[in-house]
Amino acid sequence: MKKAISYLFIFVAIQFVGGAAINTIWNLATGSTDRTAALIITLTTVVSIITMLLFLLMRWTVVSPKWLRTRPWTVLAWSVVAALGALIPSAWLQEMIPELPSLAEDEFEMILSNRWGYLTIGLLAPLSEEMVMRGAVLKELLKSQRLSPWGAIALSALFFALIHMNPVQMPHAFLIGLLLGWMYWRTGSILPGIVYHWVNNSVAFVLYRIYPDPDIKLSDIFQGGQQHVLMAVGFSLLILLPALYQLHLWMRRAE
Repeated sequence: MKKAISYLFIFVAIQFVGGAAINTIWNLATGSTDRTAALIITLTTVVSIITMLLFLLMRWTVVSPKWLRTRPWTVLAWSVVAALGALIPSAWLQEMIPELPSLAEDEFEMILSNRWGYLTIGLLAPLSEEMVMRGAVLKELLKSQRLSPWGAIALSALFFALIHMNPVQMPHAFLIGLLLGWMYWRTGSILPGIVYHWVNNSVAFVLYRIYPDPDIKLSDIFQGGQQHVLMAVGFSLLILLPALYQLHLWMRRAE
């Protein structure tokens, strides 16, 4: 448990300290204190790379090809399907709960509106967050004698929501954290979570490029009121639920 908490604090410290250092260097180099897309993308990219290198070099996250050698292509394929099936139900649930404040809306818009933003949102974020939150934090929580496996998964999902430090993202991050934690527990590998996380973030990036209005609702996208929205949710569940069942059948640890 203590190791899991320490990994979490290290991750957060890298975000703050590394981010502040890079921001200062950027301001000195450019002579400007403006928060531009180039600055934010550079900052998040460098911080993600530092995080991954540190956790790998210190062996807090152990990366092994052992699970991949089992040729788990079916699991990875169903991870993609599950990620696609969860998008609309997750967005619908987000709309159903009381509106939460967004503390980083302007920064997210700058990243998502820039094509280089995909580097950090679509590629580096899934890698670094899965390495830390599942490959290090959840790995240690699952060793705790005081927590059941689902207790460890729920606690790691809560941590995953909190590290986003943006209330509007937290409900979605918590639910996704439960699913990603379950996938790690069943396989002992972060690869299914990386694939799921990559698909989720990639689709979010693409959708923002198509619908750049941050306040857009599902009813606006489907142009038919709540009836069409509920039909879309139902159709998505017909994709998501079988995908989760197939993952349940196929996921296993390497011998």
